[in-house]
Amino acid sequence: MHRLLVNAGIFAIIMALTFWSVFRGQDFAEIAGAVGQMSGAYLVTAIFLAAFFVAGEGCMIWYLLKGIGERTTLPRCVSYSFIGFFFSGITPSATGGQPMQLYYMKRDGNSLSAASVVLMTVAVIYKLVLVLTGLGILLFWGVPLRQYLSAYYGLYFLGLFLNIVLVALLCMVMFSQGTIRKCYYYIDNIMLHLHLWRESAARQEKVDGFLAGYQQTVVFLKSHKRLIAMTIAGTFLQRFSVFVMTYVVYRGLGLSGVAALDVVLVQAAVYIAVDMLPVPGAQGITEAMYRCVFRDIFVGKYLIVSVCITRGVSFYLMLLVGLVVFLLQYARSS
Repeated sequence: MHRLLVNAGIFAIIMALTFWSVFRGQDFAEIAGAVGQMSGAYLVTAIFLAAFFVAGEGCMIWYLLKGIGERTTLPRCVSYSFIGFFFSGITPSATGGQPMQLYYMKRDGNSLSAASVVLMTVAVIYKLVLVLTGLGILLFWGVPLRQYLSAYYGLYFLGLFLNIVLVALLCMVMFSQGTIRKCYYYIDNIMLHLHLWRESAARQEKVDGFLAGYQQTVVFLKSHKRLIAMTIAGTFLQRFSVFVMTYVVYRGLGLSGVAALDVVLVQAAVYIAVDMLPVPGAQGITEAMYRCVFRDIFVGKYLIVSVCITRGVSFYLMLLVGLVVFLLQYARSS
């Protein structure tokens, strides 16, 4: 609980700085009036897509758990996804989400091995889909991408590169554990010679356990190909739902003239660029990049308005829902 409070404090500070940066020098009355112009039907649709984005992960967790014979329910799995979203949002590089999901899955009666394999599978597929999307945008939409991203074009490459490296490392861990072990032993020897850490059997056990978990994931992937194919398709649908949401906001504000594909792909590019940055919820950098790359899409006063609605619905509102779900689960287990 102490760590949760520290993370929440850091998150609140970053959020306050983000809001100050976004709204500095803006006319709040004008912004409020423009937000009020948002069509109710489009706003409901945007909220639905944001909720689907988070709940979609829970659907895939449920689908995979059921596929390997675990007894669980869809609402319970959706609650895991909201808890994961909340803790990912308040911790650097989204490191806190999966451990909390694993804890509640184990507490609800799922075997630790099954829960670990399912969460690892979801994580690997998520990153793979993000990499494939990023490469596809770069190869088939490269010229518009450069024009829209402008000064943030390099950040897109950094984000894509970091995701590719992570996918490559995960593949090495799963399919070439001998290489990973050699690398670990090499680094371990260097650190010991430099007296930066001491010999530790516990550390070795953690590494072995980590590698064993991914080895189980490999076995699972090979023996459940249909489940994996459906999960990949579901992940594409889930990830693009939040990208489409930005176009829904665009149309809901009464704007037109920019193709739906442009809005969706620009939003996807922003997501890819900031996904791996070590900032809770990618706050600050997401809003700054959004204001730059969408300035020719959401013109004039609508730029700040779209930031408020898009980030407010897709991140802050879903974070609040995740907090409520976590508190309900915490109260149930107390």
